Amino acid sequence: MNPRLRIGASSWSAPSWEGVFYPPGTPPADFLAYYAGRLDTVEVDATFYRIPGEKMVDAWRERTPPGFVFAAKFPQTITREKLLVECAQECGAFLKVMDRLGDKLGPLLLQFRYFRKDEFPDPKPFLDRLEVLLAGLPRGRRYAVEVRNKSFVNTRLLDLLRRNGVALALIDHPWFFGIEQLMRRSDVLTAEFAYVRWLGDRQAIERGTTRWDRLIVDRTRDMGRWIPALRTILDRGLTIYGYFNNHYAGYAIGSIDTFRSLWDGSG
Repeated sequence: MNPRLRIGASSWSAPSWEGVFYPPGTPPADFLAYYAGRLDTVEVDATFYRIPGEKMVDAWRERTPPGFVFAAKFPQTITREKLLVECAQECGAFLKVMDRLGDKLGPLLLQFRYFRKDEFPDPKPFLDRLEVLLAGLPRGRRYAVEVRNKSFVNTRLLDLLRRNGVALALIDHPWFFGIEQLMRRSDVLTAEFAYVRWLGDRQAIERGTTRWDRLIVDRTRDMGRWIPALRTILDRGLTIYGYFNNHYAGYAIGSIDTFRSLWDGSG
């Protein structure tokens, strides 16, 4: 694949991958090194739940080869609990420890849930908070913002992201725009890189499985819709960081294999 197309999974630590991706008997402590021998990027889900310690981040760096890239989520204390209000201390602590990854540090994602009308009747209060937070983030890093309310993807949001060099996360999610609809907009690519997340329908998948060791939904057609969009993004000179979740089709590694076959077959 194109070296500017970095495709990985949202986490490497699923115990059910032992025996289907990781060799049987692989200790969890060795999962990352094995993963990094086969894929060149990962999205760290664990940072959403807490800020990692220095020793943990150092271990991530040491167990991966040169050129490997970690994307990571901002902690939920910032994006969910405090909802961008008075969280400068948490942002600073998170960025400081993640900087220990050095040149292996990739995009950092501000992931927001779908907001009900009683939380934000319209996008303005949310965007007011986001504008303050983005203005306070140190430069020299890559940031992405994920929203799930379609109404939030307005001119103000896209202008705000563009001014700050922040990517709008392009997501495959049942509540969000399809990629073909998004790419018809001329202003949706707001940074010098693109950030893609294949999320799927979490509730529907969990009705079918809670083990993430096999594909239970055929998403070939859905993935195929992404191929032209990603080629267009690459043609514009951007690097793409894309991550498959287990909830997309039941098994993130299987989804990556399917995507690679589609990509190779479309070229």
